Amino acid sequence: MSESNRSAPVGVVLAVDPDRFAEVVEALRQAGLTVTGEQPILGTLSGTVAEDRIPALEAVDGVESVDRGLTIQLPPPDSSIQ
Repeated sequence: MSESNRSAPVGVVLAVDPDRFAEVVEALRQAGLTVTGEQPILGTLSGTVAEDRIPALEAVDGVESVDRGLTIQLPPPDSSIQ
């Protein structure tokens, strides 16, 4: 599929198996996700993906949910959470 035929990117928030976080994130990247934030301990990450690639993300083993049209602001790793 050419770039001009791809659907526009959308923000997504994913819940994944925290015990397999690194493995699942790598598979999601290969499925087309551009990761913008990670919280390995919580098993969540955010990113952008072409709308037509969302089914590929949902099919990755270890993905518990994909919420479309959302973005989250994650604090930097060295900041305190209040």
